[in-house]
Amino acid sequence: MTVSYAAEVAQCTGFGCFPKLLLRWRASIYKLIWLDLCIYLSIYYALNFTYRFYMNESQKQFFETIVVYCYSSISLIPIMFVLGFYVSVVVKRWWEQYMTLPWPDSTAVYVSSLIRGQDDNGRKMRRTIMRYVCLSLTMVLTRISPRVKKRFPTLDHLVDAGLLVENEKQILKSMNEKFAKHPKHWMPIVWASAIVTRARKEGRIRDDSSLKTLIDALNSFREKCMVLTFYDTMSIPLVYTQVVTLAVYTFFLASVFGRQWTGQTDPDGIMNIVDYFFPIFTVLEFMFFMGWLKVAESLICPFGEDDDDFELNWLIDRNLQVSYLIVDEMHNEHPELLKDQYWQSFYQKQTGDPPLHSTAKLGETESRNTLLSGNILDSLTNFFLKRGSKTNSQYDENVKELESTIKQYFDDDKFKIFHDSEERNTNLNLKTSSSECRASSPSINDSPDEFEQLKSKRAEERLQRKHLILTIPSVKISDTDRKSQISETINASSSHQSFQQSLDNSSENTGETKKNI
Repeated sequence: MTVSYAAEVAQCTGFGCFPKLLLRWRASIYKLIWLDLCIYLSIYYALNFTYRFYMNESQKQFFETIVVYCYSSISLIPIMFVLGFYVSVVVKRWWEQYMTLPWPDSTAVYVSSLIRGQDDNGRKMRRTIMRYVCLSLTMVLTRISPRVKKRFPTLDHLVDAGLLVENEKQILKSMNEKFAKHPKHWMPIVWASAIVTRARKEGRIRDDSSLKTLIDALNSFREKCMVLTFYDTMSIPLVYTQVVTLAVYTFFLASVFGRQWTGQTDPDGIMNIVDYFFPIFTVLEFMFFMGWLKVAESLICPFGEDDDDFELNWLIDRNLQVSYLIVDEMHNEHPELLKDQYWQSFYQKQTGDPPLHSTAKLGETESRNTLLSGNILDSLTNFFLKRGSKTNSQYDENVKELESTIKQYFDDDKFKIFHDSEERNTNLNLKTSSSECRASSPSINDSPDEFEQLKSKRAEERLQRKHLILTIPSVKISDTDRKSQISETINASSSHQSFQQSLDNSSENTGETKKNI
């Protein structure tokens, strides 16, 4: 199975997030290239010691000529271009193969919801269909994975595992004798389709649309199984793999001569003193390029037995267990229906004690600001939505609710401004209500069209004001800006109360005027 290290690098603060992964051995670059590196260094030091201790002067001159020639010609090998493109193709193909692996969960959900019946025949149908689905995938994996083939070398092992029964094994054997050249992984899907058709005839499936849904799910599973066999038979062209392998090994065969220490100065005039003892950068170059090639070698067939290959045996066991759990144990079962904690809310509110999750303890000030914005906006929304009520009791309740919210989160000065504005607004309404109604009411000589236009205009203004309050965004702002915005909204609410009350009185006077006309 692919080695997972996401939990170890989930938090990248501090030093050594990725470097600590270099200490792991399983599925590491060291495990892949250590043998090749040992062979490379053995050849390197064999040539080095031969040059130092066993060659005469003429032989050394000839060897130095070879070293210079290899050093100057090694750059002609396009190793980075060839290797980089090849590895990108292999990695893309590796991920596509993983995404092609069929999972029976969706098919099991369809079978559980569309095939009804709690009797033994209904249970037998659902369980058998899912067993055939899992059997189909297992038969495919035995053809493409050596690891699965070792676990299920014959049909008898499938019978022992519970994926196959004796009479089904005899049918598969007879079909293999008649048509030995073709794989038979599609046969269990055909059997499952026949069971689905039988369930429709017996009335266990409600309609033909449900029947089609089940058949489509089975066909989709079969197609993915077929694609897996295509990936096994249709590999990356062999010529490309050969070119990449020759490029890498030829490059390091030339470097084992071209990177030798000869006691001479290099083209820059610097003596290769460090390479006299150990070729540091030559070894690093070997690790990078050879490791790059080993990545492609380990990912080109992800169904093998390498550390980064897919854990297919676990997948087989998991699919069978989950399938039986969905179609049998959980069939027509669900928790009791209860009201959720936001049942009475117009929208979800932030609670004072949020649920524990990965960021529950982070930014307590931000959580406090979100709570403040949510409570005030909710109170303002309810306040303005109910302003149109003609009973003083409802209006007083709205005012008290908003007063309590403002008093809870703001200082006494802001609360006093709101309270005084409401008192002034009430006294002003008592004095100017009649004059505003007379000024805003249409005269007797107004035409019916003008009356309707005025009525629709006032209704539109009232809706716009309500919509403005409902669409106040809950954004993260500072406490000072939030207090100023709420104060402006409160002051605007005072003038809006006068407008609303005068508009209601105007509508009543307009109705009486229309009756007189």
